[in-house]
Amino acid sequence: MKCKSQLLFVFSILGIFSARGQEKTVLSLNEAVKIALSKSDESKLADTKVNTKSFELQSTKMSQYPDLKISGNYFRLTNADINLISTQEAGSSPDAPTTSSPKVNQLILGQANLTMPLFAGFKIRNSIIRSENSYNAEMANSAYTKENVALQVIEYYASLYKAQKSVELLNENLVSSNQQVKDFEAMEQNGLLARNDLLKAQLQSSQIELSLAEAQKNVKLINNKLITLLKLDAKTVITVSPENVDANLFNFKTASKDEALTNRKDLESLHYQQKAIEAGIKVAQSDYYPAVSLVGGYTALDLQNVVRVENAMNFGVGLSFDLSAIFKNSKQVKAAKSRYEETQFQEAALTDHIKTEIVEAEENYALAIKQDQLYKQSVIQTIENYRIVKDKYDNGLVDTNDLLEANLQDLTAQINQAYAKANVVLKYYELLNATGQLTNSFNTTNN
Repeated sequence: MKCKSQLLFVFSILGIFSARGQEKTVLSLNEAVKIALSKSDESKLADTKVNTKSFELQSTKMSQYPDLKISGNYFRLTNADINLISTQEAGSSPDAPTTSSPKVNQLILGQANLTMPLFAGFKIRNSIIRSENSYNAEMANSAYTKENVALQVIEYYASLYKAQKSVELLNENLVSSNQQVKDFEAMEQNGLLARNDLLKAQLQSSQIELSLAEAQKNVKLINNKLITLLKLDAKTVITVSPENVDANLFNFKTASKDEALTNRKDLESLHYQQKAIEAGIKVAQSDYYPAVSLVGGYTALDLQNVVRVENAMNFGVGLSFDLSAIFKNSKQVKAAKSRYEETQFQEAALTDHIKTEIVEAEENYALAIKQDQLYKQSVIQTIENYRIVKDKYDNGLVDTNDLLEANLQDLTAQINQAYAKANVVLKYYELLNATGQLTNSFNTTNN
């Protein structure tokens, strides 16, 4: 007995230090979503992708500006034979004496060239349009990603509330169940209760204890997932209660199906992808046209002891036309058109999916409300039922099985009511997500 007391003391001390090491935090759902949208890896990745598309757009726009290139070269020459033919020499007789060749050891050449695109089959303009739509598509995709992150936080909150509420109710019931076992033990020792009835009470108490251990494990796992998503300290323990949810949540009006199709960011992203691919078709077709550009330049040249050229300015028009593109480019155009058809089918499929998702979310929310109402009544009924059965048991009118069953029904009803309460909030948020209003609802309720 002394050894057992010492072990209990040690475990108690360890439990105290463990509790002190944990930081219990009460965090509203709005605050949690705000943290997730700014600090989670998924949100940061989405923002980074948007920045990448922004830089790509800026780079594409730069193609409409002139290209200015400056180059300089210095060459050493070895044993160069230089023969100059002047106008007088060309007209003289072959027997005329020739002058000696100058000694040349180096060549210096400097150039500056300016190219201004005038026409490229509308390739530059359509490339910019394609890049702008790709950027807009990534912006919409980022918003859709953040909506999913917000929904994930909500799901964790609902699951954590259910698990914590289960722990609370199971703890309360375990205390009463253990007390009942003690009372039954005393009655069994005095010959007032059959051994079999005591075993039934002990079995129910053990089952409640096992359920409690399962619920405690769920609390730890869900809490760990939540704080990992929110990038909080590993020792943080978030406590969830109905007060964590915005009181004005249900005042936010859900959109109609037509409005939902406009709100959905995944569908908006697909629209912009279509426009980008449509511009890509025109970019591919631009290779069928010649490219015209305005060119100008400056050249300076110094060939040692021979010639020096300064201020040699030049300007004109450049024309290029890839004749082989007439035959080779047709496949690229067809591929671009095929990608556009793909997005059209994707849009039709996504539109149908969204409509189905909205109907499902509406039905799930309606069912959650109905369940919440029924479980509230069920708790009242099971409490009254347990009171009646307990009175009958005390008067010897029912057996132990009836008493234990009534107690289990009461516990189950209370847990179901807690779950139903969380589900009403969860299903409403899922409905807002289906109609494309989830993140907007947090922005509105925060203002």
